[in-house]
Amino acid sequence: MTTTTPSGADAAALAATHGLAELGGRPPLTVYVRQLWERRYFAVELARSRFRAQNEADRLGAAWIVLLPTINAAVYGLVFGVIVKSASRPQHFIPFLVTGVFTFAFFSGCFSDGAKSIISNRGLVRTLHFPRAVLPIASVLQQLFALGPVVLVMCLIVLISGEPLSVRWLMILPAYFLMALFCAGVAFFAARLTIHVRDVAQLIPFITRLLFYVSGIFFAVSDKFSDHPTLTTVLKINPVNVYITLVRDALLSRDHGLEGVHADPLTWQLGIIWGVVMFVAGFLFFWRAEGLYGRD
Repeated sequence: MTTTTPSGADAAALAATHGLAELGGRPPLTVYVRQLWERRYFAVELARSRFRAQNEADRLGAAWIVLLPTINAAVYGLVFGVIVKSASRPQHFIPFLVTGVFTFAFFSGCFSDGAKSIISNRGLVRTLHFPRAVLPIASVLQQLFALGPVVLVMCLIVLISGEPLSVRWLMILPAYFLMALFCAGVAFFAARLTIHVRDVAQLIPFITRLLFYVSGIFFAVSDKFSDHPTLTTVLKINPVNVYITLVRDALLSRDHGLEGVHADPLTWQLGIIWGVVMFVAGFLFFWRAEGLYGRD
């Protein structure tokens, strides 16, 4: 008596008939989204535990979450506000600089942590079955947990610098929400690309640094490049500059000569478009490689 081994196609059909799924395969998008939603508490707890642990070995502990952007703002303020003064430096420079540096730090953290979210969790990916999108999402949530105290310190600095407290300050909530969507999309793209091409991780610091210097953190884009309208337009629609502008529009009043840094309806439209499009595109890009994660 002889036995025949079914072909690959026949075996796949037989497995499907009996409800067996490919190990590590990519589920349909609707199923994937449902699985991801069912594990939302896992993502939150993972982010919270890593947020608590990130500085526990340091003597100052969680204080570094606030100290690092504050020190960065102080250093850049010394360099660009005192040592290398510029005629294009905006008036009321301290709150202008602080809002830029603190807001950029959120993007930078999401970008770098998102890129490492899969490769730094190989053990988790290889041993547990869960939607891998949980990991880049958790990296963004971790940055959101850190953003809370950072925003409080930022608002305190802005208040001390002479800005009046206003109900308009609440507009930082939708601004940071849209920025979080955008950053999640960036994290999805970076997480997958880093898996396929490990060299991408080496380029991230250079990309981040370039964005830091072209996102209007030290200068108002419309004032700095007023003689170059095309360059001005490109820099204005830069998503990082868009979200920094939205935050500044919420916190900085129009009584200090800060022309060109306030948001108009187009800026909010760009913020919505960048956030939604990047999140959806990044999520789909990441999901399409779901079956590849953990196989390296």
